[in-house]
Amino acid sequence: MAAEKVLDSWALLCYLEQEPGYEKIIELFDKAVESSKPLLMCIVNWGEVYYQVMRRFGEQKTQEIEQLIQTLPITLIEANKELTREAARIKAKKRMAYADCFAVALARLRKTELYTGDPEFKVVEKEIKIVWL
Repeated sequence: MAAEKVLDSWALLCYLEQEPGYEKIIELFDKAVESSKPLLMCIVNWGEVYYQVMRRFGEQKTQEIEQLIQTLPITLIEANKELTREAARIKAKKRMAYADCFAVALARLRKTELYTGDPEFKVVEKEIKIVWL
C-alpha cells in the first residue's frame, strides 16, 4: 500500500500556476488516484493557497480555484490541538513561517514525507523526509 504524503502550499501553488516541477505534482495526483490514497494537506496550508490566489486574482478566480482543488485527490486535515502544539514546538525552535510549521508537523505526526520546493524547509530536512520539487 502506498504511504501517505503531505503537500505544502508551495506544491499546490506550483501545480496551479504550472511552474517548473508541476509535472511531478501531476504524477503524485495520478498515483494518489491509482492507490486510492489521497495526499494530505493541513487546512492552514490550504488557507495559504486561498489567500495568495485571492490577493493576486480576486474573489471569482479564488472560488474557481477552490472548486478545482476539491476535485483533486487531497484530503484536508484540520488543525486540531495535537497538530497545533507540534507546529508551535517547531516554530519555537526553527526560523520558519508559522503556516509552514503546520506542514512539517503533519508530516512528522503522520511519519511521512513532505513535498515542497520552498527553500525555507531546508532547516528541517534532517528531521523529516522532504521530497524537493
